[in-house]
Parts: sequence; C-alpha cells; structure tokens
Amino acid sequence: MALKKSQKDLKRWTKQKWTTASGKKSSETGEVYAPAKTIKKLKATPAGKKKLAAANRKKREATAKGKQHAKHGLHKGKKR
Repeated sequence: MALKKSQKDLKRWTKQKWTTASGKKSSETGEVYAPAKTIKKLKATPAGKKKLAAANRKKREATAKGKQHAKHGLHKGKKR
C-alpha cells in the first residue's frame, strides 16, 4: 500500500535535522525551530540574519503571550 501525501511529508520531516540557530533548546532561548539547512542558509547572508532575527522576535512575543505556535514567516510559502 502506498503512503498518503501527509504520511510522506511526515516521513521526510522526521529525517531532517531540526534545530535552533544556537543549537540550544527553544524553551531556553525562545528561538524558532527550523531544518538545519534552512538555518545555515539564513545565517550565511545579512538579509537572512535579519529574517532569522525577526522570526525569533515574533516567536518570543508569541511565547510571552502564552501561545505554543508563532506565525514567524520562516515557513511561509511551504506547502503544509
């Protein structure tokens, strides 16, 4: 039996190494989790660093309001 699209996506996401920019826990730093490849790309350019900083700021604001998820924009345009 073939896997459904959602099952394929889950399988792919679990193979990716997800982390924060600092490598520490998000609960300690307030940073967003993203695939390591994405974070590496963002940290390589000044514009990417600004985007990552803005995402972290939005994540911290949402966390301070007691929200579990934040619309930080790093995953914008991705099919979810």
